Amino acid sequence: MGDADRGELTVLQQELDWVLSEEVPRVFIQVMQVLKECCTHFPVPLCGSDTPIKQEKFIMSTAAHSTQDQVKCVVTVTGDTISQADINMKAAKHQNQVHRTSVTPDAPWRIQQIQDAGNFLQLAIKFLQGNGASNSFRTSSEVLNVLGQLIKLLQKGRSSLLIPRKKTIDELMSSRNMKSLTPPLPGDIAVSFYLQAHKLVLAVYHLSNSAGTMKFESVQAECAVPWLSPVLVCFTTALHLAHQLRDKISVFSQFKDFTPDSCSVSTISC
Repeated sequence: MGDADRGELTVLQQELDWVLSEEVPRVFIQVMQVLKECCTHFPVPLCGSDTPIKQEKFIMSTAAHSTQDQVKCVVTVTGDTISQADINMKAAKHQNQVHRTSVTPDAPWRIQQIQDAGNFLQLAIKFLQGNGASNSFRTSSEVLNVLGQLIKLLQKGRSSLLIPRKKTIDELMSSRNMKSLTPPLPGDIAVSFYLQAHKLVLAVYHLSNSAGTMKFESVQAECAVPWLSPVLVCFTTALHLAHQLRDKISVFSQFKDFTPDSCSVSTISC
């Protein structure tokens, strides 16, 4: 290897050393600030905070692509739980019949997605507290390992709110929530509450048996939940910062003859 090549590797190593000592701690501090801000938007206390549990009341209206006024619902959300809801619906095959049922305070519906997102957020904060800016990183692989685990936690937290877990009709019909509705719904109707991005959605499923095959039609009512948007923005911002740092460190390994973790400024003589 010529002197020019050795000089280039020395410069690259100096740049990497600067990224490890200056850029990495700065970005981890930024990510931590974003995650702590995210906690303040959640409707339940996180990370030992004394934030009061939020209670909000919403009027859910039929989604634009559904038949008008097939589903109406007034819902009260307390923290991560639907503490009360009054649901009115028309079954597709009985348009003149209105079914009414309620979620009552003594049998609330837990919105598992809120709990899951909050848990992943707290795990990310705890992980970063033990592996973030306070660490002295000596190699790029150490940082990439931390970033890989952090990104997984943030993606899971964000996905918890964006993508509801799909349940089968049988799971819905036999769920504790369905059985706790007052009064009970007919056996051919199932309902489900879930979050999707910035909205709370109520889905109503009308079951029918056609030639021995179970089929269903669904209609939805929905409403915007104000705190979801800033929470999703925080998750997205933290992920963006982590991805940017990962890409910046990874780019060093793309240079020919430069392996970030096998060389240092003092040992470059290859």
